[in-house]
Amino acid sequence: MNRLKALGSGVAAAVLAFAGLGTAAALGAGQASGATVSADALSSQWYAAAPYLMPLDNNPPSATAIMDATGLKAFQLAFILAPNGGGCSPTWGGTSAVSSDTAVAGVISAIRAKGGDVSVSIGGYGGTKLGQACSDSASTAAAYQQVITKYGLKAIDFDLEEPEYENSAAVSHEIGAAKILQQNNPGLYVSVTTAGTAAGTGWFGQQMLNEAKAQAFTPNNFSIMPFDGGFSGAASQTSALTAFNGLLKTTFGWDTATAYAHEGFSGMNGRSDSGEYFYQSDFQTVLDYATSHGMGRFTFWSLNRDRQCSPPDNNGTTSGTCSSVPQADWDFAKFSVKFAGATPPVTTPPTTPPTTPPGGGTCAGVAQWSASAVYVGGNEVQHNGHKWKAKWWTTNEEPGTTGEWGVWQDEGAC
Repeated sequence: MNRLKALGSGVAAAVLAFAGLGTAAALGAGQASGATVSADALSSQWYAAAPYLMPLDNNPPSATAIMDATGLKAFQLAFILAPNGGGCSPTWGGTSAVSSDTAVAGVISAIRAKGGDVSVSIGGYGGTKLGQACSDSASTAAAYQQVITKYGLKAIDFDLEEPEYENSAAVSHEIGAAKILQQNNPGLYVSVTTAGTAAGTGWFGQQMLNEAKAQAFTPNNFSIMPFDGGFSGAASQTSALTAFNGLLKTTFGWDTATAYAHEGFSGMNGRSDSGEYFYQSDFQTVLDYATSHGMGRFTFWSLNRDRQCSPPDNNGTTSGTCSSVPQADWDFAKFSVKFAGATPPVTTPPTTPPTTPPGGGTCAGVAQWSASAVYVGGNEVQHNGHKWKAKWWTTNEEPGTTGEWGVWQDEGAC
């Protein structure tokens, strides 16, 4: 699932509904209290626990309803990009200019009116990032400063992943911009989020860490996303977090505790893009690991997905608007609340995961995938309860570990 969907019609109405306000009330709140006016900062632990939420896409839920149901106080709004038509100015999703925005401003005002606050995330998967579009770190920082000033932000997240993090100049611009913003906005909470692998992060992630070291930039947090990389449940995620702690130590010369204090987890609830499954019990295990090791951040993608599909397994597919696992609404948000040190309301206990993935079974007449076999375009196999078709020649490439861009096309659950 690409995290950046094309924005549909009726965006303003959807955003106002998301905030839990009518059109006139939301715009009035934005004008009266003003998202441009700085809110009282929450504790940094709340910004570190803020789950991602797309306010303009993926059927945005009511932020205020989530606050009432879970005790959540902070939201990570996504994503700020360069304009689709080009230029070095901030937009929501490449289409909605920050300079003229009233819709997201109304959302932020509604959240702040209930005692909460937001961080804004820049980047994400796909799209053109400002680090790519702007000529240097100073101009990149100036574009992001417009966002900070417009919404009175106390926190900002640099989500550096494909394709931007493969562009060394763009990464240099982003890290340089983050350092400038940190210097020019005292107390600003800055997180940096990037891809996770079994080794902690990949080659490009390590180059990003090296760039931060070279520029003498230290954010509040470096987070990895341990999903869409062949992960299987919480044990593989905590193993990656341990490995990433080692990378932070060797890169920056930190001791173990300092590295954990600057380390974060950014998970994906339910079924991932590549068919991995992460249940409530997995989130609890990672939360226990994070708190016991003194980690600095615990978040996930996304609140738009933190509700049950119909049917619950979504026919073995991944959705941007539900989790594809059995759950009560906002089950996963409550783990963020716990990380922030609050106690969420008691509701339905976490669902115990089934013994096989939702929709799992046996595909009659289809051979099991073999790591040693050679496959060509059109060959079909079954693996982890799903049927897969090869798009081209391959060997030893496990179905479900390389996302939608990989060799294997997911044909659904057996």
